[in-house]
Amino acid sequence: MKEAEFYEQHKDNKVQCLLCPHNCIISNGKLGICKVRRNIDGKLIAENYGQVSSMAFDPVEKKPLYHFFPSKEILSIGTVGCNLKCSFCQNSEISQNSVKEYPMLRYYDTDEVIKIAQSRAGNIGIAFTYNEPVIWYEFVLDVAKKAKEISLKTVMVSNAFINKEPLSKLINYVDAFNIDLKSFTNYFYKKYTSSWIEPVKENLKTIKRSGKHLEITNLIIPGLNDDCKDFENMISWIRDELGKDVPLHISRYFPQYKLQTDVTPLNTLQNCYDRARKKLDYVYLGNIRTNKGSDTICPSCGKTLISRTGYSTQLLGIASSGKCMYCNRAILNHNYVEL
Repeated sequence: MKEAEFYEQHKDNKVQCLLCPHNCIISNGKLGICKVRRNIDGKLIAENYGQVSSMAFDPVEKKPLYHFFPSKEILSIGTVGCNLKCSFCQNSEISQNSVKEYPMLRYYDTDEVIKIAQSRAGNIGIAFTYNEPVIWYEFVLDVAKKAKEISLKTVMVSNAFINKEPLSKLINYVDAFNIDLKSFTNYFYKKYTSSWIEPVKENLKTIKRSGKHLEITNLIIPGLNDDCKDFENMISWIRDELGKDVPLHISRYFPQYKLQTDVTPLNTLQNCYDRARKKLDYVYLGNIRTNKGSDTICPSCGKTLISRTGYSTQLLGIASSGKCMYCNRAILNHNYVEL
């Protein structure tokens, strides 16, 4: 446990957490909506500090990140809790539980995480994933600072539901983000995630302006967020506000947690893919058994530059500069070098 950042003390021994837009006012002994930040005698305590639910070396493509050191591995770690209540959550066993409700947690200090990350040859760094890393803020920040000191890369797989001040501090120590843009309507966010969309949109713009690597995932749920007009609005917004070079991962939904809607039809995914390809340079399909929509194709010359089969990745036409070997177009926003 560690005293949390970004909170205010109120009268009657209450505190107000200022980490995310919920701005929870928490009575003594109680938890915020995230289920991991507790008021203990007028202090806000991050109960999940250092508490790890999952840890594994993953392909960076699994985050998913397709334009950030493709084919490399990254140490992925997560804890418990989340500041959203998605009825379709894919990791509800950890995201919707508190520290006390999840008995398989193991404590790691920051030095141990760094040492494990360094133990695997070729590992590029650390990804904070599996559950929502925003509510692991203090531990993520402490680990990311140490990682930066020794040139390990850091990644956040996040819902981007965070207040401006915490994000502006954290963003200095994170190299890449994959943001889950769950829909493009406030109705969906309110009904199915217990949050709202505007902070997510603003934070996406902040991340893009910062120059950090950004990719977006959109899970398509039949009948809930697959409306063609809403999807068109989303991809137009991505193009106009973030840039057509931001990779978009269109992901297939499978029944999970409280939502038992049918699996996303392949033709729906294909339709979304075709629409997105007209406005964005890099569009990918995820959670499907075929390899369609998994390769990186140069928008200028049409050559296949990166081929993917599952999580097996072949670099066919990417120079060490991150540019297309055939026409010299910039594809990756970093030099692709052996780390």
